[in-house]
Amino acid sequence: MNLVYGIKDRPSFGKTILFALQQLLAIMAATIAVPAIVGNGMSQTAALFGAGVGTLVYLIFTKFRSPVFLGSSFAFLGSMAAAFAGGVSMQLGYLGLILGALFAGLVYVVIAIIVKLCGVRWINKIMPAVVIGPTVAIIGLSLAGNAIGDLFSGGLKVEGASVCSPYVALICGLVTLAVTMICSVYGKKMMKMIPFIMGILAGYILAAVFTVIGNATENDALRVINFSLFNGITWVPEFTFLNAAKGFGEISGSYVATIAVAYVPVAFVVFAEHIADHKNLSSIIGTDLLEEPGLHRTLLGDGIGSFAGAIFGGCPNTTYGESIGCVAISGNASVVTILTTAILAIVISFFGPFATFLATIPSCVMGGVCIALYGFIAVSGLKMLQKVDLNDNRNLFVASVILIAGVGGMTLSFGSVTITEVACALILGILANVLLGGRKKKENGPEEEK
Repeated sequence: MNLVYGIKDRPSFGKTILFALQQLLAIMAATIAVPAIVGNGMSQTAALFGAGVGTLVYLIFTKFRSPVFLGSSFAFLGSMAAAFAGGVSMQLGYLGLILGALFAGLVYVVIAIIVKLCGVRWINKIMPAVVIGPTVAIIGLSLAGNAIGDLFSGGLKVEGASVCSPYVALICGLVTLAVTMICSVYGKKMMKMIPFIMGILAGYILAAVFTVIGNATENDALRVINFSLFNGITWVPEFTFLNAAKGFGEISGSYVATIAVAYVPVAFVVFAEHIADHKNLSSIIGTDLLEEPGLHRTLLGDGIGSFAGAIFGGCPNTTYGESIGCVAISGNASVVTILTTAILAIVISFFGPFATFLATIPSCVMGGVCIALYGFIAVSGLKMLQKVDLNDNRNLFVASVILIAGVGGMTLSFGSVTITEVACALILGILANVLLGGRKKKENGPEEEK
């Protein structure tokens, strides 16, 4: 696609801050949602700090050539819960989070060594465009339910349920989406490159108006924003390693084994999504990241960055589709923007009021933005199929298997390990591609890759 800023470009300081804020808004909700779901006192601001640190490590390992942000991984939710299961103390549970991230990181290191020794041709062979395209589309489509669910939900909740009217939330979300689309399509210069900021601001202002009216009239149906969050501002994140240090006295071999079993298989699943994300990003920026800087570098950056992030925030990190979607929509692939976003995430985690302000952005507003973000991920995957001959039944079957398995929500669970719909779809697609033959012959010509 036509990029406004390439990987090595450096926008002006003011523009870079705006672009970084837009990236931060895109990844914020999911990054702080993971520690909130796991609970056990995990700090959301610490997770944000850890995501920033993890991204910095990733950028260093990839030689500042891969423009994507790393945020808290949802794939490890079950693994993280296992760290606190079975009556484990809080301190030992936090130590388990760090040990688990270490095990997951080691998986990436081992795979990176294999890739370094064997190259990436085998990956391109088993995952050609007919496999990776639909898989990338599934990454976006698998998140569609989250976006639509958020669209009808406000930020103020009682016992997990939104108190505002779903129709009021819907109005705020649709206004957010409309402003985002209008700015992206018809906006001039900067307006065109920061559609998410403009959309979120419009949605937030409207939600604030509804909330003020709801508070004045004591009408819960209009209370969209949870302003009460400002009453509990924390200035210093509660880092995971501080609690983990107190758990060394309780550690045992059986607990270490339990953590290894909970984390290692999931790391292999996330590896598949890692490749899909980087293939997608490669198609957007016009550079094959698996070749330059190399898959071994992106794996090392992801694995070690994930471990570094978990030391501070407890959550293993992963490359974020929201970040990739932001690059695609804004046309800004500048690595300087991602670097600034990482630094901004670290700084903001210590600035309580602003971090709290970001946390008050209601679900419906983020849902409006995510419709565009997740949609772009899905469409970018489908665009990879443009050069694939879908008149050939072999290609048609491979793509069909992936799409139906992914959209249908096929998952497999083995104890605390869950193979996500994206991973299941990719595995089935690879098997179908191998079964039906990865190459075809022309009648009077050489073999042609699908």
